[in-house]
Amino acid sequence: MKKIHPTLLIVSLSLILVVSACSSDNPEPIEIDNSETGDVLTQIEKEALTFMLEEERLARDVYDHLFAKWGLSQFENISISEQSHMDAVENLLKQYDLPYSILEAGTFQNAALQGSYDNLVAQGDVDLVGALTSGATIEDLDIFDLENWMGQIENDVILNVFSKLQCGSRNHLRAFTNSLDKEGETYTPQFISQTEYEQILLSDQERCN
Repeated sequence: MKKIHPTLLIVSLSLILVVSACSSDNPEPIEIDNSETGDVLTQIEKEALTFMLEEERLARDVYDHLFAKWGLSQFENISISEQSHMDAVENLLKQYDLPYSILEAGTFQNAALQGSYDNLVAQGDVDLVGALTSGATIEDLDIFDLENWMGQIENDVILNVFSKLQCGSRNHLRAFTNSLDKEGETYTPQFISQTEYEQILLSDQERCN
């Protein structure tokens, strides 16, 4: 039987992480089992966790801004989901005792994410189509980055959490694409391939548990 670090066992038994599947834009709780968390991470795994914490916060902060700007409930609902995604990653950072910081809304340590935030907010402020396009772009980027990290990670617990985050992002992407369709607009993927994008749109909403 695999030996479980006692501190991690206490944490895992006392905590249920909420990650959104976002069917119809509404958060759906998902339990993530962290009882098999190991003690040692590679440098890549550490970088993946700290990066994804900021990227999930980028999504939350942009959606908060766009909800305040346009009052569209879709942004508010998906922002709640992104907060749960942040909580899932933050829990792992705590379990592995990794240092991290959460800056004020709209401010990021990673320069590339800061630039993305600024551009997405500027695009979203123009009109509702721009705002929905910003939402689709965020989920497109999130799926792409998670795929890249998952290809470099061996830790099963992190892979499990990241796969659920990616599932939520696919549902979010479908939601924003549907909203753009209603506005007579079509989103063109900027990060994932056209083939992967079409496969996502052709598949049903997922239950990410």
